[in-house]
Amino acid sequence: MKKVTVFGGGTGMSTLLRGLKEFPVDLRAVVSVCDDGRSTGKLRKEFNIPAMGDIRKVMISLATTEPLMEKILDYRFSTCSDLNEHAVGNLLLTAGSQVTGNLSDGITAISKVLNLKGKVIPFSEDNVTLAAKMEDGSIVIGESEITKSPLKIKKVYYEKKAKVCDAVLDSIKESDLIIFSMGSLYTSIIPNLLSKDVINEIDKSNAKIMYVCNMMSQPGETDNFKVSEHIKVINSYLGKRKIDIVIANSGKIDPEIAEKYATEEQKDPILVDSDNIKCELKTGNYVTIEDNMIRHNVIKLSLDIFSYLLDI
Repeated sequence: MKKVTVFGGGTGMSTLLRGLKEFPVDLRAVVSVCDDGRSTGKLRKEFNIPAMGDIRKVMISLATTEPLMEKILDYRFSTCSDLNEHAVGNLLLTAGSQVTGNLSDGITAISKVLNLKGKVIPFSEDNVTLAAKMEDGSIVIGESEITKSPLKIKKVYYEKKAKVCDAVLDSIKESDLIIFSMGSLYTSIIPNLLSKDVINEIDKSNAKIMYVCNMMSQPGETDNFKVSEHIKVINSYLGKRKIDIVIANSGKIDPEIAEKYATEEQKDPILVDSDNIKCELKTGNYVTIEDNMIRHNVIKLSLDIFSYLLDI
């Protein structure tokens, strides 16, 4: 069975994994741990632990348990007590890390209960803080603050060097394919590349490197970006090895829905500028609409990824 390591975090990564888990591949998900908003932010401060939120989403996406369990893990308390806004899954992961002594072992224990179809690996056990230098020279601290800032990002980095989990490096060594998933470019994808150890291991790897590009831009991160600009940013954080293939959407998005995104969320469709793309390019109509929201058709997307994997 071919081994696939997916790097990312948040909704984009969990969406991709929901599709990939339906195919016969050995999946490993390396999750960014720099989120500091809402429930996750409170738990990080109180217990001095890495971010749990994205890990929770990824575990739910790989779970083969009843849908009710997914709803329970995603449930957020709405109360006037200290439980307000906490997600049940975040509390469970925190408890698992406290009982077992570290986050990785906590994830392993809970993974058995959820019967995950794949392995979830935190990027680091450290309580890391993401920082960004903006184009005007100012510094913004914390993922949530970076996301909210209207300024254009010049580069992101960790305030203190993060020790990468050994399992991350082992997964890269064993991989046939490395995927950077769709998701927030600077706050979900790039944080996994802010380590010389990771870059060195990717440089030594024979695995193909794939990037699955977003369909919509993200305010403050990728305004006016085309596909080639996403590739350029990721390649600037990589070492000798660069992206081998990018998968991008060429399907048309309903004008009314696109207008809604533009006016309400300041998001626009990402254009495929094939003339500026130097790596292999695979396009397809991956658009699906769920509850008036633009989503990837993950089965069609994952089928194309699986087909590529069989040919390498």
